[in-house]
Amino acid sequence: MRPTELNENTVIDTIVRKLDKMPNVPISFGDDVSAIHLGGGKLAVLASDMLVQSTDVPKNMSHLQAARKAVVMMISDFASKGVQPLAILTSIGLPRTATLKEVEGIGEGLNKGAREYGAHLIGGDTNETNEVVIDCLGFGLSEDRKILTRKGAHPNDILITTGLFGNAPAGLRLLLEGLKADKHIRNDLLAAVYEPKARLREGLELANGGGVTSSIDSSDGLARSLAELSKINKVGFEVNTLPVTSTTKKFTTLNKLSEFDLVFYGGEEYEIIATIAPNSWNRLQRRIEKVC
Repeated sequence: MRPTELNENTVIDTIVRKLDKMPNVPISFGDDVSAIHLGGGKLAVLASDMLVQSTDVPKNMSHLQAARKAVVMMISDFASKGVQPLAILTSIGLPRTATLKEVEGIGEGLNKGAREYGAHLIGGDTNETNEVVIDCLGFGLSEDRKILTRKGAHPNDILITTGLFGNAPAGLRLLLEGLKADKHIRNDLLAAVYEPKARLREGLELANGGGVTSSIDSSDGLARSLAELSKINKVGFEVNTLPVTSTTKKFTTLNKLSEFDLVFYGGEEYEIIATIAPNSWNRLQRRIEKVC
């Protein structure tokens, strides 16, 4: 296989085949987080996510915003499992040209992202790299019976998302292609790019409420996330209503773009996609609406 044919799934699958599997792991490889049993029905939950400047940091994003985004990316994995992150380690790669002001921005952004979601940064590592790289490793605790996983969806479950889609990929198109947008649309789209948010409160409510049969973070795109749930659970999905923001609708009309493509194939949006047992939906909907 040539390097150009490699993708994230191929890399993960290839490495996993070379590993000795830890016995009695409560969450399978390939889920949003990893976990180990602590005894007494408790789990130690771990997740990591890496931000790389050339692929994850759009133009005009400050070092503070980039560092905060690195934390949000990782927090979103905890959110989709209904787990409160407690502590974060970070490994930071910096080019030799980095300035003290940029490093201060990274420190502020890491702290801002962690504190927004009730976690603390407690340590890490630094090294010299060709570009800015920020890897965040999170730690949290969960009850075995409450943690949400990707596996468990059944036919006739209700498919939900914690929010609407389109703003972040539309914002990236706006930045990269110089497309049309009035001030209000532009502000909304760029906020989604520069200040993403994880759905931690909603994830905790889903886990505490019961009735969730599967759950996944949407950052790789709605279509890919649904494909992952479909593959794992051997079910299909029927989407009757396009979960698109009103801002994205206006933007696509103005620039003659496809709402469908931005919603399903955009990515960089940190919603939770979950399946709900039908008899649990009304109760869970009320719980989630209280924290939105």
